[in-house]
Amino acid sequence: AAWTAVDAAEDEEAAATVINGDAPGAMARACAGLGIPFVQISSDYVFDGSGETPWTPDSPTGPLGAYGRSKLAGEAAVRAAGGAHAILRTSWVFSAHGANFVKTMLRLGASRDSLSVIDDQMGGPTPAAAIAAACLTMAQALQQDPALSGAYHLSGAPDVSWAGFAAEIMGAAGLACRIIPIPSRDYPQKAPRPANSRLDNSSLTQAFGIKRPAWRASLAQVLAELKDTTQ
Repeated sequence: AAWTAVDAAEDEEAAATVINGDAPGAMARACAGLGIPFVQISSDYVFDGSGETPWTPDSPTGPLGAYGRSKLAGEAAVRAAGGAHAILRTSWVFSAHGANFVKTMLRLGASRDSLSVIDDQMGGPTPAAAIAAACLTMAQALQQDPALSGAYHLSGAPDVSWAGFAAEIMGAAGLACRIIPIPSRDYPQKAPRPANSRLDNSSLTQAFGIKRPAWRASLAQVLAELKDTTQ
């Protein structure tokens, strides 16, 4: 469980920090006491989104808003617990379940001729299934070698803008909805979003043999799963 409502966190930062910061710390301490590795899911929002270079796990953090600060607090709490751990930062998560960008685009695209979507934020759409698989692989490896503890990045490949991702979704779903690229300033939101959410996954591959998932293939799988559930 986690607080994922980015805009709402601006008004309820204390609550978001309890869930994203304090709770992972408590779980990590419990796991440390039992000798069990702990894997925390963190976020690209711990970075300030500047530049165009992919962020490495060692890049300086600088969250732009309350949500990012709450996730960063969780990272610090997990490290402080002292047990075998991995902090897995990821971005733009999608699946056939829950609320996410893919399902929103499908819902809106089915009823509209066009949609305006932000084109100046870049990142890697990441299938939730790939995150789950990575967590299992990392936990098993950490059980054998606690020295692997640290922060890692996992994001889908290739990097794309939100508008580019939306266009791919419409095409894969066979929807005629046209995507109109717009700058972030034309779609104001309560919480600031990082313009650069590119994540460098190389240390994850080196340590655990986990490669960046191809999001187009995963998108096709998600669309097939959604189709099966509606028939």
